[in-house]
Amino acid sequence: MDVYLVAGGKYHDINFARLELLKLLAEHEDIRVEVGPDYSRIDEIEAADILVTYTCDVLPTVEQQAGLRRFLAKGGRWLALHGTNSVIRFLDDGRIDCPDLDADLSDMLGSQFRAHPPICRYEIQVTDSAHPLMRGIKNFWVEDELYLGTVSPGNKTLLHTRWGGTCAPFVHEDWPEADHPVMYLRDHGAGQVLYLVLGHCRGKHDLRPLMEEYPHNERCSWQSPVFYDLLRRGIRWGMARSDDGAGF
Repeated sequence: MDVYLVAGGKYHDINFARLELLKLLAEHEDIRVEVGPDYSRIDEIEAADILVTYTCDVLPTVEQQAGLRRFLAKGGRWLALHGTNSVIRFLDDGRIDCPDLDADLSDMLGSQFRAHPPICRYEIQVTDSAHPLMRGIKNFWVEDELYLGTVSPGNKTLLHTRWGGTCAPFVHEDWPEADHPVMYLRDHGAGQVLYLVLGHCRGKHDLRPLMEEYPHNERCSWQSPVFYDLLRRGIRWGMARSDDGAGF
């Protein structure tokens, strides 16, 4: 199976995430992987069976979005991770804005990142224990960025967390207590998107030019065996081409 991995963007240790994802993909001898930092090689993405994305503030052009639509329409499966649905703008007053994604991209992904509180420990709860992807998964705790966002109707939530509070300095600062999706499926005709918001990572050089050196490495959910289990299940889901649960 042909996999295209998009690993690129800002404020994250993309080198680390790319390597970890490549190691997981290499566990399958039937997978061949091409890698790029963005969506510019859209013809190769369209031709792939599986698209895996780990990005932050990496946005496809209108033409590339059309290619992503065609990829999904032909039955492609898109494993979208962490900041794939993010756009980040630092304002002159010190706040962080997350302006609207293009409507077509937001519809494909099923959500948009708007804010997160400081990295914290929180509980992930299983929303749909009957789904094959969740077989054997129990509620668990992680220390990670808790992603908050705008969620489109039509998603099938598999994992969620419950949280409420404030998220300064984000423009979308106030969040009443509610359930927030952590992992969900979104159908697109013959294709599907599987989105998992966990997986923040950052090294000492990854906040440039905002900061010359970040004071420490952050690995967050990458230190959790359950997170790697979910990633492996996501890869097998991409290969399965059905929801019969085989191999999850």
